[in-house]
Amino acid sequence: MSNVYSAIKVSDHVYWVGAIDWTIRDFHGYTTPHGSTYNAYLVMADEITLIDTVKAPFKEEMIARIKSVIDLSQIKYIISNHSEMDHSGCLPEVIDIIKPKKVFASAVGVKTLQELFHDQHEIIPVKDGEILSLGNMDLTFMETRMIHWPDSMFTYLAKDQLLFSQDAFGMHLATLERFDDEIPAATLEYEAATYYANIVLPYSPVVLKALEKVTKAGWKIKFIAPDHGPVWRKDISGIISLYQKWAGQKPTAKAVVVYATMWHSTEKMASVIAESIAQEGIKVKLMSMNEVHRSEVVYEVLNAGALIVGSSTLNNNILPQMADVMIYLKGLKPTNLIGAAFGSYGWSGESVRDLEQILKDMKVEIVAPSVSVKHVPDNSVLEKCHEFGKVIAAELKKRLAT
Repeated sequence: MSNVYSAIKVSDHVYWVGAIDWTIRDFHGYTTPHGSTYNAYLVMADEITLIDTVKAPFKEEMIARIKSVIDLSQIKYIISNHSEMDHSGCLPEVIDIIKPKKVFASAVGVKTLQELFHDQHEIIPVKDGEILSLGNMDLTFMETRMIHWPDSMFTYLAKDQLLFSQDAFGMHLATLERFDDEIPAATLEYEAATYYANIVLPYSPVVLKALEKVTKAGWKIKFIAPDHGPVWRKDISGIISLYQKWAGQKPTAKAVVVYATMWHSTEKMASVIAESIAQEGIKVKLMSMNEVHRSEVVYEVLNAGALIVGSSTLNNNILPQMADVMIYLKGLKPTNLIGAAFGSYGWSGESVRDLEQILKDMKVEIVAPSVSVKHVPDNSVLEKCHEFGKVIAAELKKRLAT
């Protein structure tokens, strides 16, 4: 195995020794059509240190990459920046194999690892701002709680001006290219945005504070080494700026119309609403939950100003595929949105009322009275849908102008 997988040099003193998961297609509800990586890093200091491990089934791949550089017995420290099991899944086994002098995690990380594995390995808690000497270089720890778990922390290697950022600045992208400058810029931005929208979005206020905290620390950063996706070495300022933008969640002249339909009545309404909004100069993304995945919707909502939702009524409820995306959106907590609801029904008609309530629970401001129709919309109903779209577009323009 050690002759098959090789470590990749990241900086003067750091190697990537992670694993590539070409086949994963779902990450707790977030579709990952392009796979992912589980990144681990080897710091070649006097006290050689392993930063994070990998998902349990990929342990041998990581070990083989390490062995391509050093013997496992040379590793003295292991640091867990994030306890989620795609990064800690093989940690207990790796500790038993390597037998390092010490293993470190944040204080919450220590508790989390104990709760996950229920073993007797000693994990030493480190404090926010604490510095660990590796002999000829130092590591500095920074707590980044809730980006995106309570245990999360950054680790900074001043010698190489390298930030180990755990899940922040990452993406789910399986590739043999290890650096941002080896991947098309459009791919990087799309995958990073999709990752942010589906993983980091609920913690946007914390992201802004963490970015400010890094700035105040005065860290010079030439490399950002996340736990998923490529290492950033070319466009450091670019990805940080994108995080600032995404975390700010400022509304734009874009509306996302999301719907689910049974016999195409709601679909006809959605099409007219989208057309009406577009006629007012607002960019529109029309998305049928009969065709798209929930994580695609969240990606589009990330830079939107309006969210308009529609559903037919089934068994006194919204359609299941619409319930799926609405609950998902509610948990991800997008902010600064205006919105409205529409739909069709056969006899009871609860779907529109239920959609409006979910929007209100999400703190989306309802800016237009809902539109609903029994069975199939005629021209008069479609005209109402057209006016409905115009009202939403006018309100969005008004908000953007203030």
